[in-house]
Amino acid sequence: METLAMHISNGIIDGPVAAVFAALALAVLTFCVLRGRRDLDDRLAPMAGLVAAFIFAVQMLNFPIFTAGVSGHLLGGALAAMLVGPWVGALCVAVVLVVQALVFGDGGVAMLGLNITNMAILGTAAAYLLIALLLRLLPRTSAGLAVTAFVSALVSVVVASQGFVLQYWLGGTTDLGGNLTGLAGTMAGVHLLIGIGEGLITATTVVTVAKVRPDLVYALRALKPAVPAPAVPVAGGAR
Repeated sequence: METLAMHISNGIIDGPVAAVFAALALAVLTFCVLRGRRDLDDRLAPMAGLVAAFIFAVQMLNFPIFTAGVSGHLLGGALAAMLVGPWVGALCVAVVLVVQALVFGDGGVAMLGLNITNMAILGTAAAYLLIALLLRLLPRTSAGLAVTAFVSALVSVVVASQGFVLQYWLGGTTDLGGNLTGLAGTMAGVHLLIGIGEGLITATTVVTVAKVRPDLVYALRALKPAVPAPAVPVAGGAR
């Protein structure tokens, strides 16, 4: 089960595949930097630092998944997407992953491109797509915001885990005997449980921030409900 951790260690995926995903991650993060600069203002810039620090701190706290014999922690993609948006959010998670790999040895340095792709890019993107959908369907109350945060966080964790399955299929160093479906099912099951914990943490944090300073929640500012067009009077005084 240690080889199924979201922080991929060196040697789990072969060098060529790791290099391809490193290039992919670098390209996407470069685009995030260019696109995120448009969003940065006097609220978002300090908030990005706080979000990165919070994700780093909470990722150091693991909660046990007794049924799977492993432990899980916050990935942070959904939380970052809701508070600072998808572009800056992906950068926040990527910075945390780089620091963890270089300073704490959490995940292999050679595997950084893989880990960033899964947790910072896929996880954040999947979360924000769901956030954009749910905030248009659910009422913008504390309950609606909590459901949005919980569901997007849970799904983002499972999506990130399946990114690892794809990478292992492309360049896994251990032969699974064609049992890729079993790997996908195991990863999905374990990370579904981790996603529940992530969803609870994300929902609690976002709702707390929204109650105090709703203007600091990027998703509430950027994803405004559609305003129906005003009725146009018919010329000629139609009755």
